[in-house]
Amino acid sequence: MKIQFLGGAGTVTGSKTLVEHNELRILIDCGMFQGLKALRELNWEPLAVDASSIDFVLLTHGHLDHCGWLPRLVKEGFLGKIFCTSPTKQIAKLILLDSAKIQEEEASKANQEHYSKHEPAEPLYTVAEAENVIPFFRAVEKDIEIELTGNCYFKFFQAGHIIGACSISLHIDGKELVFSGDVGQDDDVLMYPPEKPTTADYVFLESTYGNRIHPTNDVLFDLELIINQTIDRGGNVIIPSFAVERAQTLMFLLWQLKKQNRIPDIPYIIDTPMGIKVLDVFNDNHQWHKLAPHECEEMCRMFSMITDFEDSISAIYDKKPKVVIAASGMITGGRVLSYLERYIDKPENTVMLVGYQAEGTRGRKLLEGAKEIKFYGKYYPVEAQVTLVEGLSAHGDQNDLLSWLNKLGKKPAKIFLVHGENEAADALRLKITERYGYNCTVPLLGQAIEL
Repeated sequence: MKIQFLGGAGTVTGSKTLVEHNELRILIDCGMFQGLKALRELNWEPLAVDASSIDFVLLTHGHLDHCGWLPRLVKEGFLGKIFCTSPTKQIAKLILLDSAKIQEEEASKANQEHYSKHEPAEPLYTVAEAENVIPFFRAVEKDIEIELTGNCYFKFFQAGHIIGACSISLHIDGKELVFSGDVGQDDDVLMYPPEKPTTADYVFLESTYGNRIHPTNDVLFDLELIINQTIDRGGNVIIPSFAVERAQTLMFLLWQLKKQNRIPDIPYIIDTPMGIKVLDVFNDNHQWHKLAPHECEEMCRMFSMITDFEDSISAIYDKKPKVVIAASGMITGGRVLSYLERYIDKPENTVMLVGYQAEGTRGRKLLEGAKEIKFYGKYYPVEAQVTLVEGLSAHGDQNDLLSWLNKLGKKPAKIFLVHGENEAADALRLKITERYGYNCTVPLLGQAIEL
């Protein structure tokens, strides 16, 4: 058996792990690289193996860094099946179409304003190419064994993180390979706790927060303080947010604060068409999250939901203080850029970061104190307050990841730490070795390993 790490190694994006056994080829996730330019450029490279030779894709969840390269895979000739849970199919469809639309819009804008070095600028994939992926999806239930070939089967099991997210237990020729996908927090606001594997010969564990412990801060208090201080000085709170789960978590927390009269009666805006559509996925899949139907309905009534860009423009130029949740979470694109274009250079405003900011993203640069930020080919001075609210991550921290391993009855032959920057992955490697004595390694991007 051969494993090749085609993405998500040494970085938290571009997750792709290829499993080969005899003539069988299975790709675990097919994500887009984000962040550093050197990584983003990899999205334009052909896959290291012939896409038509891949039999199956097993998708852990619908975030862009796990499913965002599927249109390119299909374009390169993939003809197999993409297995995922039903909510993941819904989420992945939304994310792929949204990603394609944003890329088309940004390429068009770059061509109109001539700020791209490419002539003409082109999207990584089009909306039509994203739509071509949909017929390949096969939605299956979690906790049920699905046979792929005579000596190969898999099952999904609950991972927390976002709606529909699962880990994978893959059995090939008597060996069990467990892929964590992204592991959620045990006490997530909306998601149920992740299930832990009890057996595995090889484990592929994410390490996003492998060197971090989430703080025990009172998130509601932090949100209350930031919003009230900003509104008191006549400013706006702009919250770049991932459209899936993070936006819904923020909605829930702001709803709680409003019910307790802890934040003012001002406009609360959701300006992410995809995030709004994700609410439909929540309503369709109540067994996957903690919110009751009546809570979803009451929570949504608090917010003005913007889908048309004309309404975004009206909101941007409305001088009344407001709180806006807009995609994307790491400020790599999306409507949040239009708000920042207007608000980033005014000291009364606040940009509230609420999740992981990958290396090379605008979010990471703001977090590290950048004095100016570039988008749409221009630099904008950063005068707004930039603050990080911790404890809202959809990823488990070092303790959660260590705990995820604690029900393994037999020592695995090896643990591979993926989906983490090198420092985080190596810190987790040391902790796993110290606590469990497991053989643990951090693979390199592109590395191939024989099992």
